[in-house]
Amino acid sequence: MSTLSDWIDEVVRELGIEELGELVDPEVVQPLVLDMTKDVAHGVARPAAPISAYLLGLAVGRAAGSGPGEQELARGFADRLAARARGDDQP
Repeated sequence: MSTLSDWIDEVVRELGIEELGELVDPEVVQPLVLDMTKDVAHGVARPAAPISAYLLGLAVGRAAGSGPGEQELARGFADRLAARARGDDQP
């Protein structure tokens, strides 16, 4: 297991959010957040990346518990932010 995966597991335990299941699984979280923040950092500004990750977390947290499809919802939020940062959402 990588240091990053270990860190994610440690943060999940520290924050007491283990019950969020696959939403906090390092195999889901790592690519989801890193891909989104890469696009935001390069497409908007580097400081926008951690702020976007925080806001993504708030949106996913608000939606958590809404039933099946939470992971898809999180991925959809991240994909929309990444597309906007890349300019893909422009007409």
